[in-house]
Amino acid sequence: MSALMPYARAFFAGGLLCVAGQLLIDYTRLTPARILTSYVVAGVVLGALGLYGPFADWAGAGATVPLTGFGSAIARGVREAVGEKGLLGVFSGGFTAASAGLGAAVVAGLAISLLCKPKDKGE
Repeated sequence: MSALMPYARAFFAGGLLCVAGQLLIDYTRLTPARILTSYVVAGVVLGALGLYGPFADWAGAGATVPLTGFGSAIARGVREAVGEKGLLGVFSGGFTAASAGLGAAVVAGLAISLLCKPKDKGE
């Protein structure tokens, strides 16, 4: 039973983040783009304050895979780079920390664009 607990925690945490996003879509006038941006910013702020790390340790992939985890990774990268490089780390740290996720997104976007035929919304 204890072997399944990390999966249960990840499912629970990721589900809560998704429920929060769905409630924002249903009950506010926020666009999905603003909600996604808010998730990244929330991850940056919570990561900078040191609050997202313990949550991510508890929730595992349920906290690191969503956009809040991406924001937290950016904050962590900036913090580490500033410690190593000084002020220049503000500009490079976020990219270094998030480079794997950004690279995967670019490659996946390219692959999907080559495999699928895009259509206009009017078609």
